[in-house]
Amino acid sequence: MKKIICKVEYNTEESELIAKNVVGTYGEKDGYEESLYVTKEGKYFLYTNGGEESKYTKESITRMSVAKAEEWRKENNL
Repeated sequence: MKKIICKVEYNTEESELIAKNVVGTYGEKDGYEESLYVTKEGKYFLYTNGGEESKYTKESITRMSVAKAEEWRKENNL
């Protein structure tokens, strides 16, 4: 997936996957995944996707600061 936010392109196929948090298994209505990426330019973003009853009902990308990325990793023990 790719998304442009504030004139910066965030692309899961061209960025490095840093950590992944999966809740449930594929196909569960309340299951979801969160994947932390970093671009070649050093910009962090979180890719999210989930089932129809999860907190991520649509595929999305959210940009993150370095501090927020580290906080997310700590919260998820990654």
